[in-house]
Amino acid sequence: MANAASGMAVHDDCKLKFLELKAKRTYRFIVFKIEEKSKQVVVEKVAEPIQSYEDFAASLPADECRYAVYDFDFVTEENCQKSRIFFIAWSPDTARVRSKMIYASSKDRFKRELDGIQIELQVTDPTEMGLDVFKSRAN
Repeated sequence: MANAASGMAVHDDCKLKFLELKAKRTYRFIVFKIEEKSKQVVVEKVAEPIQSYEDFAASLPADECRYAVYDFDFVTEENCQKSRIFFIAWSPDTARVRSKMIYASSKDRFKRELDGIQIELQVTDPTEMGLDVFKSRAN
């Protein structure tokens, strides 16, 4: 079902892969992209749980917008193993204006489709989503 504001549909695969990440921890991260021709959000890349944060950062294109979900594992000060699911709206300054507008107008609806997101980051530069940012937001 397309969103009236942006006209974007969400491919079923997006929800299925997200559920696998959330429930079974099948993936470390998922990168989503909007296909402008078909007017829908699709899965661009999934990463195995062994993939690192560096792999995640490298999978976001330098000059194109993307959505991503990252399963961040951390240890609390009480020495408890925890995990938080981050939603990243990646919109680099070098991306096309049209692309930024489409991603911005579709973000909230797309995020609602992914039930279980705990923390959202709006990112325009890799430094805005360093591991230190994840750690400070996760606690």
